[in-house]
Amino acid sequence: MTEDEGSGPAGGLAAWTTRRWLRVGVTASLVLLALLGATGAWVLERTASLSRNLVDVKSPALSTSFRLEAALLDQETGIRGYGVTGAPEFLGPYRQGLTDQTAFTAQLTGLLRDDAPRLEDLERVRDAVRTWQERIAVPIAAAPAGAPSPLTAERAAEGKAAFDEVRAALSGQQEHLLADRTGARDDLNAMMGLRNGVFSAIAVLIAVLAGLVFEGLRRGITEPLQQLGADARAVARGDFAHPITPTGPADLRQLSGEIDSMRRRLVRELDFSEQARLRLDAQAADLQRSNAELEQFAYVASHDLQEPLRKVSSFTQLLQRRYGGRLDSKADQYIDFAVDGANRMQVLINDLLAFSRVGRVHHTHQEVDLGSVLEQTLSALSIGIEESGAVITHDPLPTLVADPTQMGMLWQNLIGNAVKFRRPDRAPEIHVSAVREDALWRFIVTDNGIGIAPEYTEKVFVIFQRLHTKDAYEGSGIGLAMCKKIVEFHGGSIHVDQEYRAGARITFTLAPEAPAAAP
Repeated sequence: MTEDEGSGPAGGLAAWTTRRWLRVGVTASLVLLALLGATGAWVLERTASLSRNLVDVKSPALSTSFRLEAALLDQETGIRGYGVTGAPEFLGPYRQGLTDQTAFTAQLTGLLRDDAPRLEDLERVRDAVRTWQERIAVPIAAAPAGAPSPLTAERAAEGKAAFDEVRAALSGQQEHLLADRTGARDDLNAMMGLRNGVFSAIAVLIAVLAGLVFEGLRRGITEPLQQLGADARAVARGDFAHPITPTGPADLRQLSGEIDSMRRRLVRELDFSEQARLRLDAQAADLQRSNAELEQFAYVASHDLQEPLRKVSSFTQLLQRRYGGRLDSKADQYIDFAVDGANRMQVLINDLLAFSRVGRVHHTHQEVDLGSVLEQTLSALSIGIEESGAVITHDPLPTLVADPTQMGMLWQNLIGNAVKFRRPDRAPEIHVSAVREDALWRFIVTDNGIGIAPEYTEKVFVIFQRLHTKDAYEGSGIGLAMCKKIVEFHGGSIHVDQEYRAGARITFTLAPEAPAAAP
């Protein structure tokens, strides 16, 4: 069973699809139109046949009968005049009447060839004319001219009676032909009335059929599609609780059901997504609050530790100056340990304080010439650069909307690391470049130092993560973590180029304008 055949009689009309409705409707319409066309064609043909019979047969037959009568009257008049006077000029109408009689008789025979009763009427006229001509007309016409014919007087009564028979035969023929013409006209008028009625009925039926077709299309296709479209637009506007109402033929109802099923599944997925979003929002709020608390804690802790640490550092340095060399070697070593630990703690607290201030204290966005900021940073690091013999170059750097203090801290940590982590057998060579990539600027800091192993390219950006001991390279392990925080605060990203092996290559991106989330 095909899809458009529905589910059979058990399904009823409700199981009919749009295709089946259209097929049945078109077939019924074509059958009805064919019947109407055949009826109209028959009516037209019948009307034309009756019209041809009236115009080509009945009316010409009647008029020809009258002309035949006139031709016979001309013969009778000519014979009577010739018989009384013997003047030959009277034979002219007689002879012309004979010619016309032959022509009109032949014409009537042709017109009435399919009408046996009228042919019998014509035969009676012929017989009467033949009797009159044989007994009266032909003998008188054969008499010599110049004197009256004696037969005229002798056969006057017989001639009158014979011609009266002719007149009677003609009269009967004409009455029948007139009746036939009247009947044909009545039949034609009746058929024309029937024709008009049939075509009026055809017009009404076509109008009704067109109305039924349009109404069927409206109820079966247009309105269901409009309803489906309205429901779909309501869902598209965000009213996901709006149900899709199934209407129309079976296939449109099936389509509506499938769309409604998709709507319900979408509602379930949206509910799940909304719950997930709410959970993520709650987690993000908790994380943001936790980060804020951690930053506040780091700031407070580092700030509040400054004073006691300064006392510890001051007194240990005082002990070192006053009692250095006076005690035994163990005491001097312990004092050195205490002074070194206090100094390193001071550096660590200062770095932690600077890290906590990123995005919280320094957040003044303005146009910053990164080339000028880099020059200022190089000036601040000039002692270390001169001691290491570092060669630092850079391409033209753009002007961005950023926090100038944070940009200085960024350059200071990146250049400082490149100088610090140098190879012992060669002077540092550091190059800074910048290229535009779509909506961002990409900066590349390349050096020829000891480099970063691929397995540590992510670890180096974690706070307090050190790859070397404090004896090999000094520092707190906060520098690159601070660089990452500054770059992300300005809407960019930073990472280590793992493909570069001749040293270290740090790449990061910055937006030309301050990100929307920036204060």
